[in-house]
Amino acid sequence: MAVRKHIFVSGKVQGVTFRASTRKKARELGVGGWVRNLPDGRVEAVFEGKDEDVEELIKWCHSGPSLADVEDVEVKEEEPVGLNSFRIKY
Repeated sequence: MAVRKHIFVSGKVQGVTFRASTRKKARELGVGGWVRNLPDGRVEAVFEGKDEDVEELIKWCHSGPSLADVEDVEVKEEEPVGLNSFRIKY
């Protein structure tokens, strides 16, 4: 059964390959959705897929790529809409 999680990651998460690394990890796990930078310095993302895969991706976001310094990950549940590919939004 598919789940959808909308997340907001705060800390030093822009300019540290967070978006590209998230896309790579999502594709490895077969998770659909998107990721983008927000003007306030946070990263926003939507993940859709199998519960265990989405949870693994969220767990990864708590540390992110090596240059990131994650302070917080806010997670909201939403209704899945059938996203099956993953992209970076600009």
